[in-house]
Amino acid sequence: MTIDSGFNHITVLLDEAVEALDLRADGCYLDGTFGRGGHSRLILSQLGPDGRLLGFDKDPQAIATGQTLAAEDGRFVIVQRSFAELGAELAARGMAGKVSGVLLDLGVSSPQLDDAERGFSFLNDGPLDMRMDPTRGVSAAQFIATAAEEEIARVFKEYGEERFAKRMARAVVQRRDIQPFERTADLAEVLKVANPAWEKGKNPATRAFQGLRIHVNNELADLEAGLAAALDALEVGGRLVVISFHSLEDRIVKLFMRKLAKGEADNLPRNLPVRYEAFVPLIKVHGKAQFASQDELKANPRSRSAVMRVAEKLR
Repeated sequence: MTIDSGFNHITVLLDEAVEALDLRADGCYLDGTFGRGGHSRLILSQLGPDGRLLGFDKDPQAIATGQTLAAEDGRFVIVQRSFAELGAELAARGMAGKVSGVLLDLGVSSPQLDDAERGFSFLNDGPLDMRMDPTRGVSAAQFIATAAEEEIARVFKEYGEERFAKRMARAVVQRRDIQPFERTADLAEVLKVANPAWEKGKNPATRAFQGLRIHVNNELADLEAGLAAALDALEVGGRLVVISFHSLEDRIVKLFMRKLAKGEADNLPRNLPVRYEAFVPLIKVHGKAQFASQDELKANPRSRSAVMRVAEKLR
């Protein structure tokens, strides 16, 4: 466990993810979601003096933690960019196709959720923001204030998988015409009243908040771009390890790996002439999806939705 600004953060699937990278002492690795550095610190502990680790994150607080680690360990460098942009960053550093392993630990961290000022959670009232990088893009409050009702409903349904998306979006628009939304608790209360069927043990605003967060941070599009960039970054034999926390993320990762494990020819129209290489898989998927152990679930209930998938680049 690492402590950050008074908020506890327990890295999910810590040992399992680092083991899956199959570390070489002199390898070059990439932590695409540095967070509070749990995975990065364990990776560095297993690298030799010639090993290297590059960390990415959008969150300024995560970057501050990463800069402290970089000052302590010259083998580590932190970059404030989305992992979707790792291709451009590695190209600029002359590292494209030379990375031994990439780790992506998706979603939001406990410090982000627990800090009310970040606006991610309906449990603690705070400014309605939700941006991982508060200096860029449109906040959740700005989106809610300006988007059409149909667009808000689409975000709730497509990204939050909320079946009452239209009804809840209508309630949001009706209320914003009277008074704009500025606080998380205010929005959560309107969503709560508009939701006619609560799921047992789940706040009725949960799915809508998830949809907003994914939309505001462009998470699914970033994931698709990041997976492709990670594959290009890897050397032959390099590992890609991805930990996701909800079905939309895991579906993208699973389909990406499944497609490349079958070879390009499997995805082309029938009777189309193709070269032999198109029948050769680009990656090998290692094992089945892995989940948190019972011990980890007891220690950290937030790990219950974690799914880890591992692939190795073959050519």
